[in-house]
Amino acid sequence: MKQQELVNWVIAQRRYLHQHPELSHQENETKAYIAQQLHELGIDTFSLTGKDVIGIIKGNGEGKVIGIRADMDALPIQEETGLPFASKTRNIMHACGHDGHMAILLGVAKVLVTKKDVINGTILLIFQHAEEELPGGAMELVAANLLEGMDAIFGYHLWQPIPSGIIGIREGAAMAGADRFSITIKGKGGHGSMPQQTIDPTLIISTIITQLHTIVSRSLDPKEEAVLSIGELHSGSNYNVIPDTAVASGTVRYFNKETSLLIRQRFEAIVEGICNAHGAAYELVYEHGDPPLLNDIQLTAFMEKQAKSLVGDERVHRIEGIMGSEDFAYYSTEIPSSYIFIGIGKDSHPYGHHHPKFDIDEEMLALGVDLFTTSLLDYMKEGAGN
Repeated sequence: MKQQELVNWVIAQRRYLHQHPELSHQENETKAYIAQQLHELGIDTFSLTGKDVIGIIKGNGEGKVIGIRADMDALPIQEETGLPFASKTRNIMHACGHDGHMAILLGVAKVLVTKKDVINGTILLIFQHAEEELPGGAMELVAANLLEGMDAIFGYHLWQPIPSGIIGIREGAAMAGADRFSITIKGKGGHGSMPQQTIDPTLIISTIITQLHTIVSRSLDPKEEAVLSIGELHSGSNYNVIPDTAVASGTVRYFNKETSLLIRQRFEAIVEGICNAHGAAYELVYEHGDPPLLNDIQLTAFMEKQAKSLVGDERVHRIEGIMGSEDFAYYSTEIPSSYIFIGIGKDSHPYGHHHPKFDIDEEMLALGVDLFTTSLLDYMKEGAGN
């Protein structure tokens, strides 16, 4: 197949997948479509959870076993792009680029299957469910022993904050870990004119929120990066009634586990102390989510070298750690991994991830296919150390 024919095929795959989005843990039609495309290419598939699709390309010999992953799930967002291939499903949209991720991996599959004779080992094409939710697909696949016997795993994200054509590389902590929490204050309601007869949950939760925001600035080493955000706050429904309860929820993001544990310790102490001072009861739910995504130094240096060979040194950038989280991190804590960022940001696509007008730069799909086709083939021949 000629290069332009391959590019057109990959774009067509992306557009079909964009029109047919499915939410996390519900990717049934997506899974079936991916399996069909792989079968038509002559690639056998299997599933470890019943929700994923894994293609297997066996080359000659018993060399390395490596994996490359694309996520399949969409988001509960009503699309507003106006694209001719916009989502056909109301209130569900590929607003994070996962349609492009799948299309890239299908393109990689289409090329690699023609090169079995030069592959010494096995390549697993991992189409993963439920990246956007907890518990996510990566956690489930690790529990199902996906990584057993695997030497390395690769991943990528089409990334709007990086200009199109730029490849972002980071060794070590590339994306943050993310915890989430919910606080319910159980006070005593009453008339707004008689606060002395109440235990005001609105005042209490406001005090807690103010103090929680001191954790990062006063309890952490200034060199440690972390962010605590309140995303939801509910208290009362009448202007003249002090309510019985107030609820707040949010997230904590960080780059190492020790930071997470310290934040939680201070978090619990603040909530308990303020509630005790006011005589209020409370319920605190604090859940540890995705861990930080840790890129293997040697494997990521290999990917940096590959990227520079493809697009030139000036178009490969060392980037700062990203405060967003990604469940690829569950793989990175188990085996050597490298997760890179392919820039898709341009003036004609100004909307960020998870926005109803988000769109990708389709010209970058070919870059993803070329980068990972050559990288996987070279890794199977040379490993990351050469």
